[in-house]
Amino acid sequence: MKIIAGSSSPMLAKNLARIMSVEIADVSIKRFPDGECYVKINEEIDHAIIVQNTYPDENIVELFLLQDAARRVANKVDVIIPYYGYGRQDKIFESGEAISAEKMARLIEQDADSIILINPHKEHIRNFFTKPVELCDAVPAVAEYFKGKVDAVIAPDKGALYMAKKAAEIIGCGYNHFEKTRISSNEVKMEIKDMDVEDKRLLILDDIISTGGTMRKAIELLKEQKAASIYAACIHGLFIGNADERILQAGCSELVATDTIETAYSKVSVAKEVAKLLRL
Repeated sequence: MKIIAGSSSPMLAKNLARIMSVEIADVSIKRFPDGECYVKINEEIDHAIIVQNTYPDENIVELFLLQDAARRVANKVDVIIPYYGYGRQDKIFESGEAISAEKMARLIEQDADSIILINPHKEHIRNFFTKPVELCDAVPAVAEYFKGKVDAVIAPDKGALYMAKKAAEIIGCGYNHFEKTRISSNEVKMEIKDMDVEDKRLLILDDIISTGGTMRKAIELLKEQKAASIYAACIHGLFIGNADERILQAGCSELVATDTIETAYSKVSVAKEVAKLLRL
């Protein structure tokens, strides 16, 4: 058994290798002048565990090539996708659309014996696969990081409430969520009901931070209500267009993400949670 580290999540691959006491395979990955990807596995492997995101686009092709190369040398190929890119288009919203989450599943499973997804945007994405799929939850790892640091966990919307509740149970604190009310086509009102946040240490937890607009507004509202300190955390930190800077400038005490996408804020590793599934 060896881990094949793709270009997109080397930190997670290294953490996983350390925890499982397995080696990282010798793999060559490079780009030709025209941008095309080249991969080569430089050793024989019986059981290959590939760690690679499907975000951004160039990492998708790299994943497919790593799978193809692994299938040619290994008897078993497991694929870990830390961040499942294209997962947010999980159904048809308007006629004529592609269901990208389903198409990605069909392509990925062609050269995979099993797949592990870490907090995909919707759990039902696993149903798009015909191969065995395990869902890894990074919330416990994030919650452990904040033990003793916060008095309550806040979800930025109702959809993330289950994460706030689970994290709060592990931390041993309260939880709540922002309720959104649309005022007009370009104005949304956000408020927390039935919770006094004054002088409290708060954690806002979401699955993905992309542009950071919702997170920034949530921080500003909590600051207005005189929260003592506000932490912002997510599983997948995309941080598009300096979103991290805007969040910190809004009054965030600390910004935390996991190592599903490697950034300066990857302070929590999901390697232990992934290792548990690989050892089943």
